[in-house]
Amino acid sequence: MTTAVEPTAGPTGGSDSGGTSPRATRRPLQDVVYPTRDQYVAEVERFRSSGFEMCADLCVVDYLAHLDRRLPDGVPHERFEVVVNLLSLSAARRVRLRVQVPESDPVIATLFDLYPGVEAMEREAFDLFGVVFAGHPDLTRILMPEDWEGHPLRKDYGVGRVPVQFKGAPGPR
Repeated sequence: MTTAVEPTAGPTGGSDSGGTSPRATRRPLQDVVYPTRDQYVAEVERFRSSGFEMCADLCVVDYLAHLDRRLPDGVPHERFEVVVNLLSLSAARRVRLRVQVPESDPVIATLFDLYPGVEAMEREAFDLFGVVFAGHPDLTRILMPEDWEGHPLRKDYGVGRVPVQFKGAPGPR
């Protein structure tokens, strides 16, 4: 596992390196951890037991066109990245986990047993990117119709006009 520290964005939306806005403040650096898929759940359990009581966000990023992006040494470049933001409200700390998930096997363990609130976030990631969360209690589509083919936020998903579908809409007048 690789750990890095990255600056967070300040309240003005820019870097924490300062600014001319009176609202600009310096905030502590944010911990960013790069566990492997095998280390993922154990690492999240470690953070949970050390006071990170909230999973604020879980999402997927498709780096299809950016497989050469900058990553710490020893972290493989994969197409998909699962990003998890954990908060310690009591200590006012945040940690971000970035897990590389290969296109050839887009499967990662669920965090549902540790943070039940990720249920909908994992379903959304599955629905829109096709990343499977092994052990999830109800991994079904959440935004797209059940019979939808493909995953519309993947970078290789065909772009085109999608007709709006309404259930029980009245016919022409």
